[in-house]
Order: sequence, then C-alpha cells, then structure tokens
Amino acid sequence: MSAFIQSKSESVKLSSPFDQKYFDQWYRQRSKRVSTLDSAQRKATLAIAVAEYYLERPVKNVLDIGCGEGQWQPILRKLRPGIQYQGIDPSAYAIKRFGKKRNLTLGSFSDLPKQKLAKMYDLIICSDILYYVLEPELKRGLQKIANHLRGIAFLEAYSSDEKLEGDVQGMLPRSVGDYKRVFKQTGFISCGSHCYVNQSLAYRVTAMERGIV
Repeated sequence: MSAFIQSKSESVKLSSPFDQKYFDQWYRQRSKRVSTLDSAQRKATLAIAVAEYYLERPVKNVLDIGCGEGQWQPILRKLRPGIQYQGIDPSAYAIKRFGKKRNLTLGSFSDLPKQKLAKMYDLIICSDILYYVLEPELKRGLQKIANHLRGIAFLEAYSSDEKLEGDVQGMLPRSVGDYKRVFKQTGFISCGSHCYVNQSLAYRVTAMERGIV
C-alpha cells in the first residue's frame, strides 16, 4: 500500500512547496514515485465503471479534488471522449503548467465549501488526501461533496493501522472506526474499492455490496 500527496489541507504544516521538484520526485523519479500512469489508469477505469454501473449511463462530468497536475484528466478523456473534467489543487506550479490545458483551478480540500462548483457531478475524485485533513475540515468537505454528488465518489483513504510509503509527513492518525463515523455522519455508503454513494443512490446498493460504512 502506498500513499502520496496530490494536495494537502493548509491546516497541515507542509514540508515542501508543491513545485516541479515535488511532482518530479513523487510522480516521475523511478526510485521514489508511488504513482504511475498505469496505476492511475487502473483507478480511473475502476471509478468510471462503478459510477456507470450505478448511474446506468455513461459518466458525463467529473470533479477531481486534490488533482495535482491533473494526472487523471487525459486518462478520463481517453476512456470517455467529451467528458467534462474540473480539477482543484493548491499547487501554483500545477495550475500554471496544466491549468488551461486540463481545466485545473487553484484551491484545496479545506476551502472546498467556498469553491464554485457545478450543480451536480457523476464522479467526484478525492485520491490520497483525506488523511492530511483535520476532522472539522474533513466533515465540511465531505458534506460539500455529498451535496454535489449524483453518482459515485472515489474517496481513497487509508487508516493509520496500515503500512504506507511515500510522503507520509503530516499524515493525521485516523482509525477505520474514525473514517466509518465521519463518512456515516456525512451520508456516504460504501460500495467497495474506495467508492461511495450518497443517500440519493443508497437504494441501489445491496446489503452484500456494502463495505465498511
């Protein structure tokens, strides 16, 4: 199991800016990288498939919170040509380099309630950032996601009980029980493999499909 930051909440003290050196290290340096195009492709394919399974139609739009350089954008566009993608990340470098090309805007999970979002999204991605967010911000952000979700949220998170590699500085210890409680409070129901529905699609998730929440 590996973890890396695509973005962190500003409430967590950062060890380095999200500049090109940072992304080169964690995305491209062979000895340290914990994300590759192949791994991102597998995650994107999974998220699209699960969303379309429950929506019973193709995914039309996507919100990617903590998107980094927008690594998922070209993958999603290849999987579903014409898909609308919106990425949010606190890296000024990523926004300057890829903002126009991949539709990325400056922002973070912690200020998500203030972000201007589309009314609803078929797929909302929040990959490898939840364990850097303080609980009050986590609740507010998850509630915002739930309010704008009509399909699947890919909420990738790992508990403090798991062995993680990568940029682990600043990670907040949070147990499985902690995640279960916060996710339940914000109305999410697990349907497996980091995928969640909100209450609007809860009726479509059978008892045997439900995961830890």
